[in-house]
Amino acid sequence: MTTGVPLSTTPRRRSRVRTFLPPAVAAWLILEIWLLSLVADAAGGLTVAALLAGGIVLGVMVIKRAGRRAFRNLTNTFQQAQQGQQPASRGAKAQSGGGSGNGLTMLAGLLLILPGLLSDAVGLLLLIPPVRAWTGRRLTGSLERQMAVAPAGTFGDAFQQARIHHPDGKVVQGEVIREDGPQQPGRDAGYRPPLAP
Repeated sequence: MTTGVPLSTTPRRRSRVRTFLPPAVAAWLILEIWLLSLVADAAGGLTVAALLAGGIVLGVMVIKRAGRRAFRNLTNTFQQAQQGQQPASRGAKAQSGGGSGNGLTMLAGLLLILPGLLSDAVGLLLLIPPVRAWTGRRLTGSLERQMAVAPAGTFGDAFQQARIHHPDGKVVQGEVIREDGPQQPGRDAGYRPPLAP
């Protein structure tokens, strides 16, 4: 049975992210442990424990606040849609100062929750509004560039390709019969029950 999608016989090239991400994560973890040991030698283990606990508490507060703000924005959008009003555009919200950077704020909170001084420093930097806005612009620009060079296709095509490369083992035998001619009035013009219950 064929799906109509040509299968490529050329080997797929490994992406840069899959190549460099594991060594980068390992280096980051080693650096975090080394920094924690330096602070523990200089100030003591109780100080390190207090820094880690403070980071967790601050991170939870940041994520909670950003989540409430995102939920409030979502509720306002739904209320405007129910009243027939056009919801405010994303650019208008960003200019008014509300609703901008919830995703990056939550990322900052997550980095604060992760144990380590380097992740805490990056999380604290992302809490500064100009740094968060600059990072958001850079990420948006990068995403737009990657989407511009991506091959044309729909989400359905991507899903079908994923199913071909990673099938779940279910095979449905069947045949498609297409009748392009005019329908005869007496034949199959009535109700057709579904095939599966």
